[in-house]
Amino acid sequence: MLILGAGIAGVSLAYHLAVRRGVRNILLLDERPPLTLTSDKSTEAYRNWWPGPDGAMIALMNRSIDLLEELAEESAERFHLNRRGYLFVTGRAERLARWRATAERASRMGAGALRLHESASGEYRPAPAEGWRGQPDGADLITDRALLRRHYPSLSERAVAALHVRRAGWLSAQQLGMYLLERARAAGVEFHRGRVTRLAHSRNRVRAVHLEDGSRIPVERLVLAPGPFLRPLAAQLGVDLPVVTERHCKVAFEDHLGVIPRDVPLLIWSDSQKLDWTPEERAFLEEAEDTRPLNGLLPSGVHTRPEGGADSRSAVALWEYHTPVEEPVFPLPQDDLYPEVTLRGLEAILPAMRTYREYLPRPAVDGGYYVKTPENRPLVGPLPVEGAYLLGALSGYGIMASQGAADLLAAHLTGESLPPYAPAFHPRRYEDPAYRRKLASWRDDWQL
Repeated sequence: MLILGAGIAGVSLAYHLAVRRGVRNILLLDERPPLTLTSDKSTEAYRNWWPGPDGAMIALMNRSIDLLEELAEESAERFHLNRRGYLFVTGRAERLARWRATAERASRMGAGALRLHESASGEYRPAPAEGWRGQPDGADLITDRALLRRHYPSLSERAVAALHVRRAGWLSAQQLGMYLLERARAAGVEFHRGRVTRLAHSRNRVRAVHLEDGSRIPVERLVLAPGPFLRPLAAQLGVDLPVVTERHCKVAFEDHLGVIPRDVPLLIWSDSQKLDWTPEERAFLEEAEDTRPLNGLLPSGVHTRPEGGADSRSAVALWEYHTPVEEPVFPLPQDDLYPEVTLRGLEAILPAMRTYREYLPRPAVDGGYYVKTPENRPLVGPLPVEGAYLLGALSGYGIMASQGAADLLAAHLTGESLPPYAPAFHPRRYEDPAYRRKLASWRDDWQL
C-alpha cells in the first residue's frame, strides 16, 4: 500500500494501519520531509464543537479526541494535550438566544451537557492550565457579567457573555506527528522522498506511481493524502473533486507585556468589528484596492491563545478576515499587514492589546491552505477508481480530525464495520441529488 503524503493525515493513517491493525508493506511517499509542509504550522487546537446540521462532525471529532486521549496515555503525555477549551465571547446580547439554541442542539447530538450560568453565584469551574483528565465536556454559557469578570478580568468591558466549549484545547502537533511516525516506522512502515509526476491507471484501476527521478512504483492500493495538492492529483485519476484551496495565515509573537493571561482558554471574539484606525492610517488603506476593505466591517472570529508553559511569553493569533481562494503556492504569499491587523482585532476582546500599537511585537507569520468541500467536511473513503482512496479536505481542522479520519479510512481499507457517520464523509456523497439539495439549507453556525 502506498500513502501519498506524509503530513499529519498520511502519518496518522500509517500508524493506524501498521500499529493498531498490523497491516504490513506500507510505503509513505512525499517530496518533503514528513510533517513539514503545513502540519507543523497548525494552530494545534481541537474541539468537538460542531453543532450542526446532523451530528456527523461531532461524532467524528469525539472519536478523534478519544484516540488523542489514548495516544496521550500511551505516549506518557508526550504531546502535552490540554483541555482548556474554547471561550467564545460576545458583546451582543441579542446573540444569546441563538447561542443557547445552537448549544442545546449540539448537546442533543453528542457534544455534552449545556450548563447555564445566569448569576454571579453560579458554580462555573474554569479549566486547569494543564492536563485533560477529569474535565467536563459540553459547554458553559455564562450570561452573568460579574461571573465572567471574576474569572476572566482581562476581557473587554464590552463582553456581555461567553460560551466555554469544554471538550477542546490544544496540543503540540509536531510532537504528536513525530510520535505517530516513530511508532509506524518501528512497525515496518517505510518512508521515501520523491516527487510524483504521474499516477497511472487503466481499466478503472490504479496501477503505478511515476516519480521525477524516472522510477516507477507499482501499486495495488493508493491513498491520496497530499494536503493542498489533493485536487490536481485526483484529477490524474479522472476524478474531479468539489474542493477549493483557501490561503490562511497565523501569527506568532512574544507577548512581552503579559497581556494574554497564561492560563486562559483559546479566546475568540464572536462579533464582527471595525478597526480603530487613525485618520492617517485610513487614508493609507484607501489608496489600494486590496487594503481598502480593512476600513470596513471585518468578520468575527479573531482568536488567540498562549503558547508554551507558565514561564513562556509566546502567543499565537489568527483572523480569517482575508482568505483568498487560489492554487497552492509555497512558500506562502505574505500579507505584510496581517500581524498588525490581527493584533488590532484582538483589542476587541483584550483591550490591553492596544499597548502594542506603538511597539508592535516582532511577528512570525506562517500558515497554509484549507482544502474545503462545499460543506467543509472531509473526504474519507474509496474513489470510483478501484484501489484508490482519499484522506483529505481536512480544511482547518487537520490536527483535531486526524485520528478519527485515519481510523475511519483504516476501517475502509481493512474491511471492518464502518461507523454510522462514515457516509457523511464518503467522497462520492455528492453523486446523490438529495444530498446536494440538502446542502443548500445548511447554515455555517457550526464552523468557527
